[in-house]
Order: sequence, then C-alpha cells, then structure tokens
Amino acid sequence: MKLTTFSDYTLRVLMFLALNRDRLATIPEIAAAYDISENHLMKVVHQLARSGVIESVRGKGGGIRLAHAPEAIRLGAIVRASEGSAPIVECLSDDAAICRIAPVCRLTAVLSRAFEALYATLDEYTLADLVRSPRGLKALLVRA
Repeated sequence: MKLTTFSDYTLRVLMFLALNRDRLATIPEIAAAYDISENHLMKVVHQLARSGVIESVRGKGGGIRLAHAPEAIRLGAIVRASEGSAPIVECLSDDAAICRIAPVCRLTAVLSRAFEALYATLDEYTLADLVRSPRGLKALLVRA
C-alpha cells in the first residue's frame, strides 16, 4: 500500500506551515526546504487553499499559512481529501463487470477493512502530533 506523492507533499507542506506559524511561508521556500518540485507544490497548495486548510495571502510579502490550529487538523481528513474517492482497487469500483470473481471474492472485504484501519489510525492523530519536536525538524528544513 502506498500513498500518492500528492498526499506526501500535502503532509509536508502542512508540517512546514505548522513549524512556522509566526509568519507567512512561500512555495519556493517550502520546495527548497524539502528539495522537491515547486510545480507539484503549487498544485498541493491550490488544493489546500480551496479546501480551507490553509490561507493564501497575495501580493508583495504574501505567502501561505495554516487556516486552523495544528491541533484541529486531523491527518485522516487530510489524506482522504488528497487521495480522493477513487477505489483502492478496481474491483471496488461502481463497475460490477470489472472483475469476474467480484460477487464471491473475499479479497475486497479484506482490503476495505485494511484501508478503514489505516484511516482510523490517521484519524487518531493531528498535525500537532507531527511537529511535537519542532527544533529538530526546523533544523533539518533550513536551507544552507
């Protein structure tokens, strides 16, 4: 099981913003801190802003910041939103003809239960839990 790069970057952006609550951050700054693509981050930031998880301030001196306290941002909700509603495997789609054994297959139930457990675990944690030791994280994210 693997989360998409989009979800990975989404969580990274939120962690960076949680570590820097006292100021606005920029996409180039976050991209440099993680050594990842600004283009990918622009898509992530756009989705986070549209969903109301972050705020975007335009203009000179603008940037992005969390719209809510890190304690109020549940990881399960973030990952669900970034992963979308596509089925985890084809046989769980609305197209019943996708798999010949779907009517009697037990694998779909096992996989569904596994993903429910994943999301239930993520629901137990908030963004604040990810940044409990800010000094070490901040030190690693400072670009030389």
